[in-house]
Amino acid sequence: MLPGSGPKTGSVMDADRSERLRNIKVIDLSQQVVTQLAQAQQQLLFSEVFNTVQQPNLLIGAGDILEVSIWEVPPALFSGVFIDQRSGAGATQKITFPEQMVTQDGTINIPFAGHIPVTGKTTRQIESVITGRLNGKANQPQVLVRTVRNNTANVTVVGEVASSTRMPLTSRTERLLDALAAAGGVRQPVSKMTLQLTRGKTVQAMPLDHIIRDPLQNVVLQSDDVVTLMHQPLSFTAFGATGKNEEVNFEAQGISLAQALARVGGIQDNRADAKGVFVFRFGQKAEEGLTAGMPGASSLYKQPVIYSVNLRDPASFFLAQNFMMQNKDILYVSNAPSSDLQKFLNMVVSVVYPIVNISNAVQ
Repeated sequence: MLPGSGPKTGSVMDADRSERLRNIKVIDLSQQVVTQLAQAQQQLLFSEVFNTVQQPNLLIGAGDILEVSIWEVPPALFSGVFIDQRSGAGATQKITFPEQMVTQDGTINIPFAGHIPVTGKTTRQIESVITGRLNGKANQPQVLVRTVRNNTANVTVVGEVASSTRMPLTSRTERLLDALAAAGGVRQPVSKMTLQLTRGKTVQAMPLDHIIRDPLQNVVLQSDDVVTLMHQPLSFTAFGATGKNEEVNFEAQGISLAQALARVGGIQDNRADAKGVFVFRFGQKAEEGLTAGMPGASSLYKQPVIYSVNLRDPASFFLAQNFMMQNKDILYVSNAPSSDLQKFLNMVVSVVYPIVNISNAVQ
């Protein structure tokens, strides 16, 4: 009948023995458990998933704008004269054709060369095709093809950025942070941002500050990549005999159990059971063999799990430093058994003391 903030330590530890709570696993935190959880929760790095070292040659597509220039030795097929001052008396003739957009059928038109197929080719390949078409017509032609505007090889940047944009790719091999800079940066603190890169059917996310700190994760972008900046406030909720009971936000890179306890003011010395510190985690992947006294197994399952920590054991503080909190975790600290006695005595005093005062007053 005494008031309380939640179940006692014994009730939580026996949860997996209860018929009503038989689907809940109670796991004592140990070095083996922490190690296996760290392996199970380890995220793949961008450098492992998107391991392209260099950007491939940008290929021309329909909608791109090209400029074609042709040099000839006199007498020239094309009109227009360009004098190279460094060549002294020698001279070449040059003509630059108006900019052309690659048509839907993937061609551009060059006089005396006809329709040139350019889709799926690099500028050097297009130069070779045009040169081949002009051999025998122009006098020792030299061709230069330049991409004026790239409308097909782009990266899309969306999410919590200053301005969503489509960034054209160039031969300088743009990277993730280049795309972020092109979008004007993020609108939220870097420590609270997650960057997600979508390439084809592959989707991978990492905390933004990890990408900034590790140059290997600033991977080279590919055409049609989608870069999404997400502000996802992660949080855990603290209940029981902690310094404060509230929902606490934490950074995208995550925090440890030790940090979580510090952010809620630790445990209350006058009422907390240091043996009864628990983390409730629902729907989290857990190692099937991670039960008290059992070796870890390789198979995984999803079910509610309660991780138990005994803070009376000095070694548990090292475990708490390596046990990472997850989004929507519940941190609960149970009351010590002696707190019930203190509550009972307070109730007795609160009832008896007024009676004694009245009796004394009457006498």
